[in-house]
Amino acid sequence: MKTKARVIAFYLPQYHPIPENDVWWGKGFTEWTNVGKAKSLFKGHYQPRVPADLGYYDLRVAETRKAQADMAREYGVEGFIYWHYWFGNGKRLIERPFNEVLASGEPDFPFCLAWANETWKGFAHGMTNRNVLIEQLYPGVEDYTAHFYEVLPALRDKRYITIDGKPLFMIYKPVGEPEVKVFMDTWLKLAAENGLNGIYFVGHCIDSKFTVKDVLANGFDAANSTRLFNYSINHRAFIQKVFNRLNKVFRGVPLAYPYKIVSKYFVTPEEDKLENVFPSIIPGWDHTARSGREGLVLTDSTPEYFEKHVKEVVDLVENKEPEHQVIFLKSWNEWAEGNYMEPDLRWGLKYLEAFKRQIVK
Repeated sequence: MKTKARVIAFYLPQYHPIPENDVWWGKGFTEWTNVGKAKSLFKGHYQPRVPADLGYYDLRVAETRKAQADMAREYGVEGFIYWHYWFGNGKRLIERPFNEVLASGEPDFPFCLAWANETWKGFAHGMTNRNVLIEQLYPGVEDYTAHFYEVLPALRDKRYITIDGKPLFMIYKPVGEPEVKVFMDTWLKLAAENGLNGIYFVGHCIDSKFTVKDVLANGFDAANSTRLFNYSINHRAFIQKVFNRLNKVFRGVPLAYPYKIVSKYFVTPEEDKLENVFPSIIPGWDHTARSGREGLVLTDSTPEYFEKHVKEVVDLVENKEPEHQVIFLKSWNEWAEGNYMEPDLRWGLKYLEAFKRQIVK
């Protein structure tokens, strides 16, 4: 299948129980727990979200992982970028699905890794407090070396996604922690020693935290621009801010903006057309399944509005070198953030069909 761009979809491996989640949230917790308890908080609020074709799956099941890959391939996704958790001193979490993909050779579908180098706090994951669940540590070169050798079998796998002949490795928080630069320098040295052609480091650039220029200045090969909050931070009128605040305080309504309006600010053409900036496609957002009335909601996302957004992003990369026509799809299966492409009971395959119309030649 020939496509107009290289679309790589973020993939959350949270859908299976682990001992740590049993302690923090209760026995048997997975991301489906948050999804299932979500409630509609205002008129027209689309909750709860119910999966359709793939159901409430368990990522320990190989057939499920294959079905996801088959579906993604059919609609024009090049591969998955798996969220990868290494907290320092060898501590990993929710690594089983990817480890089984790697060890089994199945599904035969391209992949790469995104290091979610972030401390887990309760609020972001569904608690009412902001207590630290597990801290992201940077113990030094010995730990970065152990991390490299843990990942090396994946980097050498024939399915691993490369850019300019180098395995792609994303870092979620690329700026602000000085040890990130030490980490990258260590990995580049080890890559050379182990016969790799380098590492293609991509910095994940969430708006409001730091800029694309900050990421590139920190030694990254490229930046992934994700302007999910661009509208609410930079383009909301004062009267809109007042209205939202009053609505939240007196009616308990979470911050909510129309996808039709907000999606216009997901891109910044003067940046996203640069050869080393990879824009994002965002199908929707609703964090209330995790954070309740404190969450942000993009309302009234439809396949039609989404398709316009996809076309705009694809047009931005059309004049880049084919190897750099990279777009990140946020996300394949982040259901508790209302941020997914997998079919649900309301829309079925319509988002995937809209995506395919714009991405397949």
